[in-house]
Amino acid sequence: MPTINSLCIYCGSSPGRSGLYASSAISLAKALVSRNITLVYGGASIGIMGILADNVLKLGGQAIGVIPKALAHKEVAHQNLTELHITQSMHERKMLMAELADGFIALPGGIGTLEELFEIWTWAQLGFHNKPCGLLNIYGYYDLLIGFLGHALEEQFVKKHHHALLMVEQTLDLLIERFANYRPPAATHWVGKNET
Repeated sequence: MPTINSLCIYCGSSPGRSGLYASSAISLAKALVSRNITLVYGGASIGIMGILADNVLKLGGQAIGVIPKALAHKEVAHQNLTELHITQSMHERKMLMAELADGFIALPGGIGTLEELFEIWTWAQLGFHNKPCGLLNIYGYYDLLIGFLGHALEEQFVKKHHHALLMVEQTLDLLIERFANYRPPAATHWVGKNET
């Protein structure tokens, strides 16, 4: 069984319309700290990102931020993290986050959150990593996306075993349980990492 010591959490730099998203981030922080799981995230001090990191730290947990230089001021880089890595580019940011984490979870977020989720899921499909990927569908936020992904599967643009690489749950407990039992499929390497 894979050991989950750190999780990369993709989430919004906005708090969202409902206070339920912030409450969920606080609950997630408690769940991470209670399991001694280090948070790896985008390094900002604002929005859901900031709420999650602040609460992990407040509870005595570890929070590692990774933010590109160009966004460090725009996203207001968090200055009180366990570690803060400032990268030269967005691509370096995502590569480092992937290296530091044992798995990946998307919370509610916007375009950036979706882009990060789809890229790390694509990397799993291509065999660039064998770590679990999950979608935490808090308060049905991702219902329409989940429906669309099912449609893409039905229309045969996504293979069943690739669709299954993204685990979807409504609670962290269920998602962590699935992560702990995750067995990556045998992957066909279409291209090598150094070819991208």
